[in-house]
Amino acid sequence: MIVQRRVVTAVLAATALLLTAGCSSGDGQGFPGDDGSGTARAPATVTAPSGRAAEPAPPARGSVKVLRTVADGLKTPWGLAALPGDGLLVSSRDDATITRVDEKTGRKTELGTVSGVSPAGEGGLLGIALSPGFASDHMIYAYFTSASDNRIVRMRYDAAKPAGEQLGAPDTIFKGIPKGVIHNGGRIAFGPDGMLYAGTGESGDRGLAQDRKSLGGKILRLTPEGEPAPGNPFPGSPVYSYGHRNVQGLAWDSRQRLFASEFGQDTWDELNAIVPGGNYGWPDAEGRSSDRRFRNPVAEWHTDEASPSGIAYVDGVIWMAALKGQRLWRIPLRGTSASAAPQAFLTGEYGRLRTVVAAGDGRLWLVTSNTDGRGTPKKGDDRVLEVSVR
Repeated sequence: MIVQRRVVTAVLAATALLLTAGCSSGDGQGFPGDDGSGTARAPATVTAPSGRAAEPAPPARGSVKVLRTVADGLKTPWGLAALPGDGLLVSSRDDATITRVDEKTGRKTELGTVSGVSPAGEGGLLGIALSPGFASDHMIYAYFTSASDNRIVRMRYDAAKPAGEQLGAPDTIFKGIPKGVIHNGGRIAFGPDGMLYAGTGESGDRGLAQDRKSLGGKILRLTPEGEPAPGNPFPGSPVYSYGHRNVQGLAWDSRQRLFASEFGQDTWDELNAIVPGGNYGWPDAEGRSSDRRFRNPVAEWHTDEASPSGIAYVDGVIWMAALKGQRLWRIPLRGTSASAAPQAFLTGEYGRLRTVVAAGDGRLWLVTSNTDGRGTPKKGDDRVLEVSVR
């Protein structure tokens, strides 16, 4: 499909900015986490690039306050997108539905069912995102597992129609991402450059992560129409970075630098600063490595303390939801390095945490994940929380 010339120009400019952004790949000694676990690790020192002043860092320690439960009674919630003005859209992995939550009253309205979804294991209806032109085109993008692959579709949302009939037929814009019972990736987000980014998994086939011809174990960068984005590091390819095991979170900082969270296997989960064409090591490296071919993580955790999912950026800090770890991690940044040890909040209070989205004014929307077959459903099942952070 043809991308308009003005979009191409903007994209190439944004890409040039991204290409100048580096990530920490030093092998400095780590230090223990502030929650007493002694296993969350971040670089002990932060060094400014030669000739450049170090970027300011937020306070080393922060705070979290749960303000309220916005809505409960959700089943296998996965993705969340905030509508312009008010309202939150939440995808259900296993029911393949998208529900609108009134953020003031908690009232839930089902938009409809996304056709073609084939839920199984970790697959189903996963991440959702709003078109950059949502105000005029009313398009919702979704990443889901079909009977044959993982794919990305877009659908028109018509709020004037009756509940259950507000979603148009899905238009597939990208397909062929490997599927499996595990490691289906699923997070999608539009970047500051207007391009669509998608985190994929290697579907349990470890070798796919290092194969640049495969779509598995990658971060993809696409136009809104589903074509490889102009300026990608490998010409004609949608691959933006590779060597990932299972990317679950995507977020950009105030300088348009991309960060991503991903599952480790038995030892280290990771938060990474993403550079175009970067190789993040899997399956040859898990966590930090002395192999200069691979980009080292900003921070890492033992898998029972994280199993990271969604991430959000607020005022110099990455906030990371943890599934198995059942906590919300705070990772303060200086540039693309962690400026202090990660700090844990809400440990065990709300069970598994799936998705976190910046809500403005120092707040987050936080989605739990206790009905996904691996958690213990509590009263109210899964919920959306409004959280104040600093």
